[in-house]
Amino acid sequence: MYAYIKGDLEEKSNGFVVIDVMGIGYKIFMSNSAIGRAGELHSKVKVYTYYQVSEDNICLYGFNTKEELSMFELLITVSGIGPKSAVNMLSNIEPSTFALAVINEDIKKITSLPGIGTKTAQRLVLELKDKLKKENSLTQNEEIKATINKEEISSDAFDALQILGYGRKEIEEALGKIDCNNIGTEDIIRTALKYLS
Repeated sequence: MYAYIKGDLEEKSNGFVVIDVMGIGYKIFMSNSAIGRAGELHSKVKVYTYYQVSEDNICLYGFNTKEELSMFELLITVSGIGPKSAVNMLSNIEPSTFALAVINEDIKKITSLPGIGTKTAQRLVLELKDKLKKENSLTQNEEIKATINKEEISSDAFDALQILGYGRKEIEEALGKIDCNNIGTEDIIRTALKYLS
């Protein structure tokens, strides 16, 4: 319903912000790390939002970037992971780092997040990979793989950017601007995100 909220940052609290839009204050729940990056009080801000309606509650969840929102929407498709858990996870890990952990089935990395045990981590990997396969987010044809290999670009970086919701052409254009010879996968992703945002 709301793609984003843009207005004056009136309040920053533990777990939420209030943004004033033409005299209406929107209470938006965010991770503490996202709140820290949201901006200074009384400055103009833009927060990407997820509008949740349940039987007993209506909430707005906010994110600094589309990548965070995309990962949040992915996380809440996993059984047992609600919006609050997803926000808590994103408060402790970058979306690109989490995407790499899923791709590589890095259970140790995922269980380092607060409140995530081994069984939950395994379920996250299994359910997210299945979901991504259905959406063709992780499947690449041989032509794409060949292009990536020729340019010496990490296929893990490509997969992670797809998980974050970017299309093939966008990713190829962004990665084409990066010298990938002397940097690691996470640095490739961070640099690519600067071009994509």
